[in-house]
Amino acid sequence: MARSDRLFRLLHAMRTMSAPITAARLAEATEVSQRSLYRDIDALRAAGARIEGERGYGYRLIEDYALPPQTFERPEIEAIALGMAEVASLGDPVLAEAAASVLAKVAATLPDDREQYLLHAISQVFRPTPRYGATPHMETVRGACWREEALEIGYVDQNGAVSTRSILPLAVVYTDRTQTVLAWCCLREDFRMFRADRLRTVSLAESSFRPRRAPLLRRYLAELKARAASAAEPRQGAEGKG
Repeated sequence: MARSDRLFRLLHAMRTMSAPITAARLAEATEVSQRSLYRDIDALRAAGARIEGERGYGYRLIEDYALPPQTFERPEIEAIALGMAEVASLGDPVLAEAAASVLAKVAATLPDDREQYLLHAISQVFRPTPRYGATPHMETVRGACWREEALEIGYVDQNGAVSTRSILPLAVVYTDRTQTVLAWCCLREDFRMFRADRLRTVSLAESSFRPRRAPLLRRYLAELKARAASAAEPRQGAEGKG
């Protein structure tokens, strides 16, 4: 592994692990010997990182030279903490890990007093159970959205009927009760919504639809917005009745 990559991994470990962090834990997390770890910590310090601690006591990253200082106001810090807590409560382990990483990276860029606002935020999320059930295919779906790759899915509809579809995944929508995949259905040749909890199989179709995702998604969202506006309009002649 290149030394620059190793130093980056060390920084990431120090951002995300609870301080003080022993050399043994850091060496295990970065897959190096403790002797190499001590040299890497010295290299980071020489490059401008403020790292408190010493051998035998543990380390704490005080200031991260790799990220510029941030000047978030307290309500902005509350919003970040609340947003990441919401993401962590969804029940998706990949996004939960990402949320923790975001918090650690933001905290590393804040002055000490603002860091405390983030780590001990007043706004909290409490959910004894995840918001959504297990959705094992969502990482594949999200990856296909980003790469603009078609998917083959096995899907169970509300009546229990199973079908196989080819879809162009456009986005994932999180509502109060479900995760929903917005997509272009190649079978119906129209936009469709697929509930994540009804996806039985998901595989890449090895077919790219780049660069169509963005314009297709704009069209679909415009259609959904128009439908919502139409549904909200009062029925003709209904005014005045009561």
